[in-house]
Amino acid sequence: MNYEEAVKYLYSLGHETLAMKLGLNSVHNLSKAFDEPQKRYPAVHVAGTNGKGSTAAMAASIARAAGMRTGLYTSPHLISVTERIRVGEDEIAEEDFARLATEVRAAGEKLVAGKVLPAPPTFFEQMTMIAFLYFAEREVDLAVLEVGLGGRLDATNICEPVVTAITPVGFDHQQYLGDTLAAIAGEKAGIVKPGVPVVVAPQEDEAKKVIIARCEELNAPMIETSKPFEVEAAVAAENIGRYRFRYRTSGAEYDAGLNLRGRHQITNALVAIHIAEQLRIAGFDIPSPAIVEGLSKAEWPGRLEMIRVSPSQAPVLLDGAHNAAGARALRDFLDEHFSSAPITLIFGAMADKAIAEMAEILFPAARQIILTKAANVRAAEPATMAEEVAGLNQTVVCANSVTEALTEASRVTPPEGLIVACGSLFLAGEIKQCAGPQIGSHNFV
Repeated sequence: MNYEEAVKYLYSLGHETLAMKLGLNSVHNLSKAFDEPQKRYPAVHVAGTNGKGSTAAMAASIARAAGMRTGLYTSPHLISVTERIRVGEDEIAEEDFARLATEVRAAGEKLVAGKVLPAPPTFFEQMTMIAFLYFAEREVDLAVLEVGLGGRLDATNICEPVVTAITPVGFDHQQYLGDTLAAIAGEKAGIVKPGVPVVVAPQEDEAKKVIIARCEELNAPMIETSKPFEVEAAVAAENIGRYRFRYRTSGAEYDAGLNLRGRHQITNALVAIHIAEQLRIAGFDIPSPAIVEGLSKAEWPGRLEMIRVSPSQAPVLLDGAHNAAGARALRDFLDEHFSSAPITLIFGAMADKAIAEMAEILFPAARQIILTKAANVRAAEPATMAEEVAGLNQTVVCANSVTEALTEASRVTPPEGLIVACGSLFLAGEIKQCAGPQIGSHNFV
């Protein structure tokens, strides 16, 4: 298969969530067909409801700053599936992706033909195996792996981690993970391995009790983050929404500035610091300056990412904000930095999300609200969302496409205002794609 054929084939397996089959049997058998490539390098494994991708990106950036050849596997992507698999700062090349996808497809079909598996491995299982194989080929020193969904039965959970981490646990994907924090935390804590240290972000008591019990059961040392003793917001316009903090662990003190925007990223950065320290304890050469440098250079597109299409138009803030916790983080960011700016909100979410709850948090911050639909089978129809938020008594406009929504937002928002596109990473990716070439993609001005 060439690249286009490989992508088409993978998508033909069904949407990675709707067609998902939680369980490790398929990915275990697929891995054995390739002599278990995930065992050829150490890994960092990161689970959680919110912040796991940012934390993984920061941990990988720290490892790179320490001079390590680092693999990073994340999901979902914004524009291209190749974004999910990186070595260093580079995405996997399309020809490498196509070659490995062809090999993984053939292995899966052979397992089905031999009646080892009843059906081909899923989209996410095959993507994960492509990543494992690529990291083995590139002989990475470390792979940083973000859990796709849950943890216990996620395809990434066949890795052999040196350290694991659990970012804040909240409500999301209840139809798969359970409808209580305890149940969801139990799935996240499924990545805990015997004797392997676990870095844990601040948690609600219900979730924390489950994680502690799991760590005790497996004799896995649990490292909890504390609070920084000093936090300072950037004042320069080009750094709006970025923070510097000072933090002390038992082994070092850090004065670090973050490249990623949002106060909530401090929480993720503290987890990344402790991941790096646990790697150092395990024998990796990660000096404190590399930790600070890595945090200052970490990038994570589509998460409070500012782009400006032209100097004459309002800038666009892209953010996934795909659940209530993400919506609150975005709202806090807007209230802190853009409380007086005229905001136009482009909102599009997946149909299985808590749309009314997210709307109740976000919509009051905007003067104009445009509902739209990303090109995704799970996406909610704008008219359906309008019905769900009718009780908020706010005027909304429905746009049939993301392009139409961005055009309308640019028309009604003054240059000194702000366009916020949120509700789904799929929406953020489409906005970024249809916006075309951008100026100052990482700066506000």
